[in-house]
Amino acid sequence: MNSGSILMDAKKLEKYSSAITLSDMEVFVFPELMYSLVLANIMSPIIWRWRDEDCFRRLEGKSPYKKLMRLKQYIMDEYEFNLDLNTWGLTHKDVELRRFEPFIRPEDIARSNALFGYTGDKYYFDVDIRRHFGLDKYDGDIIPYWKTETVEAMDAFRFKDGYSTGAGECVSLSTLYAAAAFVVCGIPLEDIFLVLTPLHSQNFIDTQEGVLTNNRRLVTKSMWFNGTAISDKSQRALRNEQVTIVAHSTGWTHCLYDQATIDPAEYRRFTERLGRYLAGEFDSLMFANFLRSRRQYQRHFQFCRQRRGQFMFVAAEVLFGYEHGSNFRIADNTFDKLLGEVSDDDYSPYKAQDRLCCEQLMAFVRYEKIDIAKQQGRGRLAEYLSAFVPEAVALVEDLYAFVHLEPKLPGDDREYIETEPIRLDASMGRDEVIDYLSGMREVSETADLAFYAYRDMDSCNWRPFANAAMQRCPVSVQACKNKTVEQAYQWLGAMANASVYDGRRLAQPDEVVNYGTGDGIEKAFALANIICAKDPARSVELIIDGANVSLRINDGADASAGVGVDYRFSSVKGITKTITLSNRDD
Repeated sequence: MNSGSILMDAKKLEKYSSAITLSDMEVFVFPELMYSLVLANIMSPIIWRWRDEDCFRRLEGKSPYKKLMRLKQYIMDEYEFNLDLNTWGLTHKDVELRRFEPFIRPEDIARSNALFGYTGDKYYFDVDIRRHFGLDKYDGDIIPYWKTETVEAMDAFRFKDGYSTGAGECVSLSTLYAAAAFVVCGIPLEDIFLVLTPLHSQNFIDTQEGVLTNNRRLVTKSMWFNGTAISDKSQRALRNEQVTIVAHSTGWTHCLYDQATIDPAEYRRFTERLGRYLAGEFDSLMFANFLRSRRQYQRHFQFCRQRRGQFMFVAAEVLFGYEHGSNFRIADNTFDKLLGEVSDDDYSPYKAQDRLCCEQLMAFVRYEKIDIAKQQGRGRLAEYLSAFVPEAVALVEDLYAFVHLEPKLPGDDREYIETEPIRLDASMGRDEVIDYLSGMREVSETADLAFYAYRDMDSCNWRPFANAAMQRCPVSVQACKNKTVEQAYQWLGAMANASVYDGRRLAQPDEVVNYGTGDGIEKAFALANIICAKDPARSVELIIDGANVSLRINDGADASAGVGVDYRFSSVKGITKTITLSNRDD
């Protein structure tokens, strides 16, 4: 494909065109793309406009942490979690494996990527994770494009049927959170770490005791250990998956690559701070949280309270049942109020002989100074519990796993390649940020790729955009498989003539088709993709002259199908460009 731009070798073209499409597979192979998308979102005017919202204006002068807590509600109100794997169409396993063979072995891809057969460890087999994500429908060679959206594409979901707000999948939401945490909340970039596993993406923000983003939600350390169903779900990735990539303003590390670009001191800080976040203290509150999460053990325990000078007992599962419909919680500072809600009928003046009082257990732990981080301590605790709990050893091991998680992170035994870090300051304005990143492009590939993810057609080589548009936009092709070229032209022409990207930035064909709107240049790219998919022998000439856009078919197997005919569109992008397009690699 000749785009009329500077030549780019095949490997560089794959990486730079991947910054346009940003599929799950592409981010997996090119880990620098993750942070490039964060920077593209930081440059976006959309997130900067959030600062003018009343909910954030009222927080001026407040701490970044307080703003971060408000950001959670804003994102939950404005975006849905989208897990429709058909949003961006289908591709073929062999095509994708062929694309990435120069960079990573196919067997490593299959071992580590959900689209190519990855199923995780025993936990994921037990919950049938491929069925949960809908991947069981794609057991053959056909697989979905699992694309990551820019904030513009996330906002544009409002134009799709069935959506009333923006939307995005987990990688989209994590990069959105990272960008907004910096722009809106003033969280320093160096305190934000992006954490990817084969089936999930989230951020660790090093503020206070630590905060994890999880799709639309935020999880503080106390929330991580509260034992609720939502918190249990938020733990699945770190508990059960190998972390594939950690990305940061200083670089990245990848579980399959021997080299890493992240600053090793920053990576050590991340591992230490995350380790503290994932380790809790074994006390009465933590044990109550554990029982809330592992209900199968509740039948072995009871709680005791003094009522009118008399000891009264209530079965653990009964008390947790009261808690479920209450604002009060077991073992925290609202515990007495919860106990006061329990009906007299559910109290017993007699201690159940086959149940252990939680208060008695914790008295034993304190007196014996039980340290469950040590094997000896766990053995002593299991021995004590065995009189009441047949599965005492399993309970203690589950308790230790609940209290202390060691995530499977990329090792620190990498060859660290020194790279220029991204150093943005929260006091900068948007124009300053863009000017700084523009000045970094010569020394930072991450910054350079950010402008491709941002779709800045003024400063980028057009070939990666054209390559992505002509080879990786199956939705537009599928939508017109039963249309003639003329019918496809009329169909595109009837759409709203407005881009979801501001200025001289461009949407891809599948974005035009999914959202039903596009500038004339974007519609012309979509029509070119449709034409060349119908006859791969064809090429088309795209002539952009300010407001006037025309597309001409140059050749093809079917000479009667519009060869030499100009398909005309109008544009407000103010671009002048002439390029030849095909879906071939030549």
